[in-house]
Amino acid sequence: MAIYVDTAIVAEAARASKFGWIAGITTNPTLLAKSELSPDVTLKQLAKLIPGELYYQLTASDFDGMVAEGKAAFEIIGQQTVLKVPATAAGFQAVAHLSPEIPCAVTAIYSASQAVVSAEAGAKYAIAYVNRATRLLGDGFSLVQDMANVLKKSNTEILAASIKSPEEAVKTLLAGAHHLTLPLDVLQAMTLHELSQQTVEEFAKNGRGILYR
Repeated sequence: MAIYVDTAIVAEAARASKFGWIAGITTNPTLLAKSELSPDVTLKQLAKLIPGELYYQLTASDFDGMVAEGKAAFEIIGQQTVLKVPATAAGFQAVAHLSPEIPCAVTAIYSASQAVVSAEAGAKYAIAYVNRATRLLGDGFSLVQDMANVLKKSNTEILAASIKSPEEAVKTLLAGAHHLTLPLDVLQAMTLHELSQQTVEEFAKNGRGILYR
């Protein structure tokens, strides 16, 4: 299992990088639009923060454009690159073409059949938008479960996105997701529970340690 930070804000990614347990960074066109820097400068700075994977989503809609954009992204990011390719007919064609050289993740999957095609096209990851799928389809967890079932004997793993709370994150993993990408506020919330803080305070009040007595 790997947990990624979902942001294109360099300051947010820098904060997450200090946690010590973040595997990489996922971005998308909407997130890149929120950066004060140009997309290429943003990607270069993000790549320096965490040595793991950095995801860039293609914005071209045709095969030739996707291939050109994917190669351009790889020139900027290097070996950390994972290309997020939309689940369209042209997108699957681009994944089949690019995946032997650049790792690809098919994004915006809303059916198990699209997950099947992702695997056959050679995608490393299949991305489900859990909360959005719940709003649009009625049950994002069921989508993840169906994807997990059809991908069971493949090399394609599920990366779950659009997760709004720690509870939703856990349910997504229980449904069969392999990895999570979360915004900074949810990452921080994952670490907290009021009972944990109460317990720590009790130990601090009544206990002793080697540095603090």
